[in-house]
Amino acid sequence: ASFAVDANGHNQVQSLKRQFKWANNDASVEAILFRINSPGGEVLASDEIADIVRESDKPVIAVMGAVAASGGYYVAAPADWIVAHELTITGSIGVIMSGYSVRNLMDKAGVQPIVFKSGKNKDMLSMNKREEDITDEERKIVQDMIGETFGRFKKVVREGRDANNRDGSNGQVLADDWESYADGRILSGNTALEQGFVDELGDLDEGIARALKIAGIKDTNVIRFKQPMNFSMMFPFLGKSEPQQIKIDWGVELPKLKAGRLYFLSPTLLY
Repeated sequence: ASFAVDANGHNQVQSLKRQFKWANNDASVEAILFRINSPGGEVLASDEIADIVRESDKPVIAVMGAVAASGGYYVAAPADWIVAHELTITGSIGVIMSGYSVRNLMDKAGVQPIVFKSGKNKDMLSMNKREEDITDEERKIVQDMIGETFGRFKKVVREGRDANNRDGSNGQVLADDWESYADGRILSGNTALEQGFVDELGDLDEGIARALKIAGIKDTNVIRFKQPMNFSMMFPFLGKSEPQQIKIDWGVELPKLKAGRLYFLSPTLLY
């Protein structure tokens, strides 16, 4: 299975769910290599993918690519073992919500918004509002939501890493001060290893070797689960009959951020 940024988070979750289901139902599969190359995405999609990893009947070895930050780390945390390259960009544990105000531009154009609403906070994230018009109550509502989601992120990390060590795999243990690194900063693979966020430095080869060890076998064939090619993928100019498949091993592309939505994203990679 592989995780990269996709234009449609729902489609990606469903594709990964199918891939993990195939792997778990295949008696010949002893372990799952989960390759991650992503700066994150929407919180719901990240949480659903983390659940898929956590509920896998087969051991899951997460192998990080160039970037596995924020939501990319969130989905790795429940894995039985995490491999990162020393130059992998990971960490960025945090939540971000952003928006834009076009009110000053509207004023210059002579456009005035007319708003009817059912409650005082209904337009709290409206692009029609100036930043100085955002009330303390509105700021607190948004910040409380971010804080709640951030608390869930830290819980996923803590429980994932604790479970990793309860099964006797002798992985890295979270450092006592790990939460001080959960301030949104990005981490190199080396620092992530030192702080217990990952278990081993390496690449796909190390991931395969670890999968063999965890599964207790000496040798095996590595197969890749992916969606079957359909007619519209072969001839896209004829139109698509199904959602586009997730591309395997592509370079990191950033998702399109939408105002007012919560994201597990590495802001270092966005600006």
